[in-house]
Amino acid sequence: LFVFFLLAYVITVVGNLGIIAVVQLDPQLQTPMYFFLGNLSFLDLCYSSSVTPKMLLNLLSQRKTISFAGCFTQLYFYAAFVIVELYLLAAMAYDRYVAICYPLRYPIVMSKKLCISLLVGSYAVGFFDSGVFTVFAMRVTFCGPNVIDHFFCDGPPLIKLACSDTRLNQLLLLAFGGFNEVTTVSIVLISYGCILFTILRMGSALGKRKAFGTCASHLLVVTIFYGTLLFMYLRPSSSYSLGRDKIVSVFYAVVTPFLNPLIYSLRNQEVKSALKRAVGRIIVSL
Repeated sequence: LFVFFLLAYVITVVGNLGIIAVVQLDPQLQTPMYFFLGNLSFLDLCYSSSVTPKMLLNLLSQRKTISFAGCFTQLYFYAAFVIVELYLLAAMAYDRYVAICYPLRYPIVMSKKLCISLLVGSYAVGFFDSGVFTVFAMRVTFCGPNVIDHFFCDGPPLIKLACSDTRLNQLLLLAFGGFNEVTTVSIVLISYGCILFTILRMGSALGKRKAFGTCASHLLVVTIFYGTLLFMYLRPSSSYSLGRDKIVSVFYAVVTPFLNPLIYSLRNQEVKSALKRAVGRIIVSL
């Protein structure tokens, strides 16, 4: 397990840093779509780094411990970054909708000001919601033994350790999880519904292929990320199975940030071309 998680984390760091660098340095990628992609890579890096290093340390150590402060800090940042990513993926779906359905108005609608506002709004919602949930999680009583049957400090397994009333915590988890996921999923579904309708009305096969190509990578990332989160959090607490949920949570905490740069670099023609140009420049400079 240690070797797998270490390799996944190294590829996550290298892959996401690579995409951030390419987006920042390549003049042809200075568009809203790649502005959001660069920030998605930064988020993947952040939420993977909030969990994986400590998990790797625990896999090597005999005493797998974390302090209360460390546990709640991990919970706060991890949950915040996940919520931010939900809204960022929704913003990316809206960006694709405007680009494909209203191409002539795209530069005006997706202005730099709007892109920054969507990004700042995503962070504001993520850190606020995570802060509220974490504060209420810190108020419950833990009588011991405080052993989390999980790879990291996630909400549901942490609440299961409490010996005081946790109905409010479970309600907050369901309310925040439900609102954030339903809102962002709705934006994604409506955006892609309009995109599909527009693509089907296109006359040329080349135009259809190009439009599908621009959306394919994002749609695959959205399906993986939202699917695992919906399975994890939008269920009654009685149906939680820690053994099964540990595997699912590791998938979206470790595997998803590892897959995202691979999906975008292998399926997106512009990113592949930018990577080739960057490698070419490095070879020439040597």
